[in-house]
Amino acid sequence: MDSSGRILQFDRNAAAVLSGKPDGLLGARLDEVIAGAWAPLLEALAGGRERTAKLSVETPSGGTLDAVVTVHPMNGGAPGLAALAVVKVPVPLADRFVDPAVIRRALLDDALPRIGATLDLDLLARGLMDVLIPHFCNSGALLLLESLLDADAPPAVADGCLLRRLAIGFDDGDSAWDAAFPTGETLVYPQGTPYTRCMRTGEPVLVGFGGDGAAELAAVWRRPPVADLLKGASMLLLPLHAGGGVVGFFVCCRNVAHRPFDAYDVEIGMQFASRASILIESARRYGRERATALTLQRSLLPTGLSAPSPVEVHHRYLPGSRLIEVGGDWYESIALPGARVALVVGDVAGHGVKAAVTMGRLRTAIHTLAGLELPPAEALERLDSLMRTLGEREPHFATCAYVVYDAVSGRCEAASAGHLPPLLAPPGGEPRYLDVPPAPPLGVGDGPIVSREFTVEDGTLLFLYTDGLVENRARDIDDGLARLRRTFGSGAAARPLEELCQAALDGVYDDQHRDDIAMLVARLRRIPADHHATWELPAEPAAVRRARGLVRDRLARWDLHELADSTALLVSELVTNAIRHAGGRVTLRLVREGGLVCEVFDRADGRPRVHHGGEDEMPETGRGLHVVGRLAQRWGVRRTAGGKVVWCEQELP
Repeated sequence: MDSSGRILQFDRNAAAVLSGKPDGLLGARLDEVIAGAWAPLLEALAGGRERTAKLSVETPSGGTLDAVVTVHPMNGGAPGLAALAVVKVPVPLADRFVDPAVIRRALLDDALPRIGATLDLDLLARGLMDVLIPHFCNSGALLLLESLLDADAPPAVADGCLLRRLAIGFDDGDSAWDAAFPTGETLVYPQGTPYTRCMRTGEPVLVGFGGDGAAELAAVWRRPPVADLLKGASMLLLPLHAGGGVVGFFVCCRNVAHRPFDAYDVEIGMQFASRASILIESARRYGRERATALTLQRSLLPTGLSAPSPVEVHHRYLPGSRLIEVGGDWYESIALPGARVALVVGDVAGHGVKAAVTMGRLRTAIHTLAGLELPPAEALERLDSLMRTLGEREPHFATCAYVVYDAVSGRCEAASAGHLPPLLAPPGGEPRYLDVPPAPPLGVGDGPIVSREFTVEDGTLLFLYTDGLVENRARDIDDGLARLRRTFGSGAAARPLEELCQAALDGVYDDQHRDDIAMLVARLRRIPADHHATWELPAEPAAVRRARGLVRDRLARWDLHELADSTALLVSELVTNAIRHAGGRVTLRLVREGGLVCEVFDRADGRPRVHHGGEDEMPETGRGLHVVGRLAQRWGVRRTAGGKVVWCEQELP
């Protein structure tokens, strides 16, 4: 058109939609043809930039269409040429499936690359149906073999293949489609139907339901609503091939108001089905591997957490989003003798089944090392050695935070290997991140691992977590750490642990690229003062008799007369060994927590040994530990900063 809005040139589509005559638009003004188009034209000419408006267009048949009118200013060309108007109107329903080029482009070029990045099979199925319904058919469905989706499902049944309907689509808004063809239904199609023929031959099947065809199919299928839904329809079944066989098919239907399917539609549809098969197989394999890794990881995670009775422990594990493979995050709370507990959180680098398997190995090693009662730093050094051994076949590394809390003394010993710092929130105080001496991740082995000891107040919260909680693509890790500190701010020590865990997870669920998260929160309290007793004993033989007397007196106060004789004998052996082999003063501690634990502290770091042999071969020394092993439920040795502790535990009556 020129600057006055007079139309100079137009294409045949414009004439067909706006005029009905081949030359009916020539010389007319734009605002006469499209009411309201004069304002966008003036704005485009004045500003030198395109303008877009949504306007109503009257058709020659008397109908009204909503149109998007875009006016582009133009310079040069024919004399007087000033602007180009592009009018976009919806395609009439009767003409939707007429142009094969439009169908091909819509099915193969426009939508598939966009939805091809989806690895969630359910989302992919709905996306594929959203492509087929507007551009290829009026209604349809996607069905896959149940054995393809569920590894435990039988591959076939006596009368045919068991299929699951993953998604359906329809453009008429009739809820009868959902009722007749429910999504998620597993079914076996009757023999002799087009569906079984498609699965058997692996070829597309084209069927027209003229006359009583739809009613006959509904009778065979025993679904009366199918007769009305498919009456007069044209149906095309497009098989899906993967792994050398047919794994399912698309059902595509056009109603009587549209052109029925023909050979050219079959060709385009099979190209779409071929590309869709690749996407479906990729999503299925990803889903199967993710489910395997998730099942493996959950089976390897602890089913229960143990701790001394005054210590309250709570955990949360959140798998990564469906866009991220399962990782190797884990947590542990292991009750130790003498009212102590080991709190551990770790993260294996990487994702998938390999990360989950490595996590399981580390968890097993952690339980073994905790049973040996190694200090946190030494336990992490042993884990580092294990990771380097595993890395000889395939490189692996992991991070880990390890804390041991003594509920008698209120002392904590913490060590970290490349892990984020634990968070401490004392009652009535400000939360702070624990300054643990840094060390490389497990499996790197470039530096020593050093632990830190400190005392905490009763009611202090200790929070261990993995990096998925505080770090993502859209947020810096410092912002995540600051948010976590605010969560454990004023009043947090008095809140329920479940509530704190939920508050820490706020805002992470909607992250589509979220890594998996493991976290462990403990409210640290000491055992009651009357549940333990400690005595200093001189390094002299008379101290053994005094120890027996102290123990009997304490057990009488605890109303544990049944254990008096056995405990006195155990204490005699342990104190005697400490005086004879360690020298110097010894400390005797009696702890009533879960069981009755006797602990003898000395200043020697040598581990006592049990002598094995027959009655005639046993030397004079070493008999005491045999007695301890017979009378006690369990016994052991652990090292301390100033020596060692030999302990034994008896079950309470």
